[in-house]
Amino acid sequence: MWGVNVLEKTIYLRMRQRVQVRPDEVVILKDMAQIIAPENIVASLEDMVIHRVSKQDQSIVIIDVMKVIGIITNLYKGAEIQTIGPAQTIIEVIYKKKGVSVPFFLLIWFLLFFGSALAIMNFHDDVSMRSVQEKIFTIITGRHESKPFLFQIPYSIGLGLGMILFFNHVFRKRINEEPSPLEVEMFNYQQDLDNYVIINENKESFKRLHDH
Repeated sequence: MWGVNVLEKTIYLRMRQRVQVRPDEVVILKDMAQIIAPENIVASLEDMVIHRVSKQDQSIVIIDVMKVIGIITNLYKGAEIQTIGPAQTIIEVIYKKKGVSVPFFLLIWFLLFFGSALAIMNFHDDVSMRSVQEKIFTIITGRHESKPFLFQIPYSIGLGLGMILFFNHVFRKRINEEPSPLEVEMFNYQQDLDNYVIINENKESFKRLHDH
């Protein structure tokens, strides 16, 4: 099989942005790339071993497309390879996470709940929300009320419903298919983190080559 000539057939590769694997797992080409190739070699390409995860890899491994091309051309002499998409794939090694204890979970929930409540109350105090609600209540009803609960209770309920619609979740259930603003921000953060990891890895690789 080694040194097989694939004539002038073209192999197309589209590298994936990020792949999650387990410790000591073998990463094959179909795990990290979409492949279009001649029928007689596509199966062997898909099962081609690209990397073996070890303890030295820690949690992040960067696989450059040049490494993949080198492995393929070493096996299939004369192969023409066209790459599409990212030039690197991030291999994220997922280790078994320790379970969170119930007291710790309740403590985090308590801090988030009351922290959010205090943030909302401080915001309302800064913008004088109470006096605004009193004025709105007076305009609507024609009478002054220092504690317009008839207005404040629906407002509080609407505030909670608005937060649910904003985050697009009721506990773990999604309301619709649109991503929430938080999910968009997390996606952008992940993109920036991936770009940093790739650029930093390239710098480290260049430094190692320069030192040698």
